[in-house]
Amino acid sequence: MAHARYWLFKSEPSTWSWDDQVAKGDAGEEWDGVRNYQARNFMREMQVGDRGFFYHSQKEKAVVGIVEVCAAAHPDSTTDDDRWDCVDVKAVRPFTTPVTLDQIKADGRLDGMVLVKNSRLSVQPVSDEEWRIVCALGDTKP
Repeated sequence: MAHARYWLFKSEPSTWSWDDQVAKGDAGEEWDGVRNYQARNFMREMQVGDRGFFYHSQKEKAVVGIVEVCAAAHPDSTTDDDRWDCVDVKAVRPFTTPVTLDQIKADGRLDGMVLVKNSRLSVQPVSDEEWRIVCALGDTKP
């Protein structure tokens, strides 16, 4: 079995917040509405069991929790356009301390992170090392 990969999912808290995600429980929820080909292609690579950072965009700009992919890529139910797929994710645990974009940018070990280089991409890969560093900054277990 291939080892789980790590991702980052960005959401505007006014549209879909960490609390909304937690409220869905183990059933999880579609990560729908993504209309960017690169982000969609990343979701198509995901496997059940992969973990991701839940990132609040807009004002907060911080990683606030960890989610897990609980359903592989399938057609996005919010559109009839068959070009768009999504995965389902469920909340795993919140961060003890949210990790802000400023903290991530200030940590030289994270200079290569997609979040730093292409902050607009809504779904993006995270390396094993980046995962460990950000979890440590947020005082949560990886």
